[in-house]
Amino acid sequence: MHISIGGALVRVRFSNTFGTQPLTIGRAAVAMRASGASLASAPKFLTFDGRPSIVVPPGAQVLSDAAGLRVPGGSDLSISIYLPGPADSVTVHPYALQTNYAAQGDRAADVGGAAYTRTYQAWYLISGVDVGRADAAGAVVAFGDSITDGGRSLPNQNGRWPDELARRMFRLPPARRLGVLNAGISGNRLLLDGGQFGVNALARFDRDVLAQSDVRDVIILLGINDMQQQPQQVDPLRIEAGLAQLAARAHEHGLRVFACTILPSGGNPSANARVEAAREAVNAFIRTSKAFDGVCDFDAVLRDPTDPERLLPAYDSGDHLHPNTAGLRVMGSLINLSAL
Repeated sequence: MHISIGGALVRVRFSNTFGTQPLTIGRAAVAMRASGASLASAPKFLTFDGRPSIVVPPGAQVLSDAAGLRVPGGSDLSISIYLPGPADSVTVHPYALQTNYAAQGDRAADVGGAAYTRTYQAWYLISGVDVGRADAAGAVVAFGDSITDGGRSLPNQNGRWPDELARRMFRLPPARRLGVLNAGISGNRLLLDGGQFGVNALARFDRDVLAQSDVRDVIILLGINDMQQQPQQVDPLRIEAGLAQLAARAHEHGLRVFACTILPSGGNPSANARVEAAREAVNAFIRTSKAFDGVCDFDAVLRDPTDPERLLPAYDSGDHLHPNTAGLRVMGSLINLSAL
């Protein structure tokens, strides 16, 4: 896991949210990563209310106790999980864009990585990491779909737009820094469930935003998948109502809400005139609505001024939907830090 702001305490969120059977975590440990599956030092074993293992019921999440570990900001944390038995229907984030490692047996105490002979580009069973820092200002959640998840960015490069936002946070005084939590899920929709792309954003908002530790702001970028995926939702009023509901629920819990305009997708096979009309209407709502505390106009900056229905070629990953590394970096630079 790539950490945003650092600290001296670490606790891990383990998830059996989509599991159909109880999940037994036999042992878990954290350490700073050296390279690959190798650790920089001996791991710290995690406990759960003082116990070394825990059974997570189907649909539930658990928090480990806090472990003393100095974690520099912008560093990589290694989390090892030993499963003593089979785990069916495991909860997974399939597009982690981060190499992870697997081995047979209980290897939670290993410092070297020789036993970890299998690799995969997904996060299993872990839904987040909390880092304790006394002078931190709180956390901001980036809540969205594949464009927030980092789709089409390079693996192991931390090139998502929330990563760029986190890097900018490092340059602020410590008391102004916010932890940046990426709650983007590739393919996720605002209004409808999306199979392997998770439940709709309205349904997951409480778990992925409101339940996060010390969160104070949420940045929302959603809607294009509703318009483009089947069945298409091209009534802008429905999408506007969904975004307004997210804002109302966040405000109820004292969070500030920043909405992002939806990027153009002209040239993508799923784009058409009805999608574009809906996108323009929703963007007009985002720019003028009183529902949000602020607006980040990604569309205005990343669109091609000579063809506003398309991404600027310099920012297009090639599928005419997802920004490339340069586009994602620009997006992360557009967030107004003084407003957070």
